[in-house]
Amino acid sequence: MWGRRRTGRELFAALLGLAGLVGFVVLVYVVIVLGGGALIGHTSSPHGGLSVLATAVVALSFGRVQAWLDVVTSRLVHGGSQSPYEVLSRFSPAVVGGPAEEDLPARMAEVLASGTGAKAAQVWLMVDGRLRLAATWPAAEGSPTAGAVPGDELTGRRELAVRQAGEVLGVLVVQEHDDVPLTPVEERLFAGLADQAGLVLRGARLRAELVHRLAELSRLAEELRRSRQRLVDAQDAERKRLERDIHDGAQQHLVALAVNLRLAHTLAARSPQRADQLVEEQCEAATVTIETITSLSRGIYPSLLVDEGLAVALRTAICRSPLPAELVTADLGRYPAALEAAAYFCALEAMQNSAKHSSAKAIRLELRGGPAVLEVSVQDDGAGFDLATVRAGAGLANMRDRVESAGGTLTIESSLVHGTLVAARLPGERRRVA
Repeated sequence: MWGRRRTGRELFAALLGLAGLVGFVVLVYVVIVLGGGALIGHTSSPHGGLSVLATAVVALSFGRVQAWLDVVTSRLVHGGSQSPYEVLSRFSPAVVGGPAEEDLPARMAEVLASGTGAKAAQVWLMVDGRLRLAATWPAAEGSPTAGAVPGDELTGRRELAVRQAGEVLGVLVVQEHDDVPLTPVEERLFAGLADQAGLVLRGARLRAELVHRLAELSRLAEELRRSRQRLVDAQDAERKRLERDIHDGAQQHLVALAVNLRLAHTLAARSPQRADQLVEEQCEAATVTIETITSLSRGIYPSLLVDEGLAVALRTAICRSPLPAELVTADLGRYPAALEAAAYFCALEAMQNSAKHSSAKAIRLELRGGPAVLEVSVQDDGAGFDLATVRAGAGLANMRDRVESAGGTLTIESSLVHGTLVAARLPGERRRVA
């Protein structure tokens, strides 16, 4: 019923346009032929020259008058709004003629709704392989299209994919008025709008992708800034610890050694026997000082890692582990110093975390090499923890920062049954050892 009524209104508009064209032809004939004939005193019969002039005027003006009449009559029958064909002809200028490119989807949704007479309209963009809602008209939260996505089977909901060169750029959606479906003319208009929307949606999609990439880059930049700040803080803390250890340990031994040697020099003339005994005691003190300094240097960067490689350095380190530890190696060679250092300190940090927090009984440390990769993993049989609820501490952050600074990736898996696994994968070319 509604469809017939709307088609009748459009037929009425066509009849009005036809009547207007007939009136225009008659008006031109009356003004030029009859009026002109009266001016020149030729009223008995139509003047041939004036008839030709009237015909030329009608021929030259017919197209413009017809277009103007189509606009006027269509607006009369559509209550003052633009007709569907007028919307289609002005679609591209209306969409791309605005001041702000970011408003393209919103203007498109408004033109789509007003042109089809729909209750609401949506514009969806295909960004990174996923459909994302770009605009809704009307924009109010109570919009009939709110909460629905392409593919939902809702009453009165029409969808058309926008394609260009076989690629899906987005989806146009309209929501019909209750019990008022789109007429065939409006359906063709909907299809025409979808055909014209390709370039517009491609530009809007590129902008959305750029915004998405910018947000992702901003997030990565912020993570990098925090990572660098943590590295700086860790280095400051390590320097303070080293300064404290040197002051409290090696420096005190060296001060005592210097005082006792001066005392031995003083006693050498008065009590040679006591001076000899004091010198012998300083030999032992010097040995203790050397051991203290060696221990400190190992804490900074173990010489075995430079001289003998990762396997020997970690085998020596696990000898001091409070938990029984098993070291397994496969196809291991020598790698750049930065990679070996990252793997070494990551493994030490993981073993220390297992000893402190996991209540584990044993640790398994694996080193696997390859021509262009170095992998290290530490598995314990402890209680484990929930990665989703437990807040990452400084140890986990330090491991991640060390591995990522070397271009690698860190994976942490933990469960109450199987304990915790810390695995680092570090890309790098294996060195040739002469």
